[in-house]
Amino acid sequence: MRSLPLALRAVAGWPLSRWGVAAGAAVLTAFAVGLPTAVIPNPLFARSVATPWWGYPVLAATAALAGVLLATYVRTGRRREAIRGDGSRLGTVGGLLGFFAVGCPVCNKLVLLALGTSGALNIWQPVQPLLAVASPALLAVAVVRRLAGEVACPAVPAPSV
Repeated sequence: MRSLPLALRAVAGWPLSRWGVAAGAAVLTAFAVGLPTAVIPNPLFARSVATPWWGYPVLAATAALAGVLLATYVRTGRRREAIRGDGSRLGTVGGLLGFFAVGCPVCNKLVLLALGTSGALNIWQPVQPLLAVASPALLAVAVVRRLAGEVACPAVPAPSV
């Protein structure tokens, strides 16, 4: 067991309830990102530009990593103080980048206001694959930092008197 990286050792010790939170958070993230971007077809939102082939795996990776990351915030009976630089901001940025990566370039109001329709297609759309790589990468770094902190710095609760 010592040969496994710290992050994998942390996940191996998770109780079933934490895995349930990870699965639930992954599903919620998939819907929170996939529905408004219309990667998941629905009657409320539509896309003007078809979802690229890489949009589906990026959505899946973003959702899975966000689920694991969110589950690291669930207490498991062991008390652990927050570690400075624990990946919280990286996870937030990674999730937002995932949303912008899979979104329709001309459906995003912020992009349209900043660049116009031609700018959305000629400037923003070519940048989206870069965001699609950066999003899961940042989420993975955040997950590894959180999980490594669980193993490297566990604090057990004091016995009750």
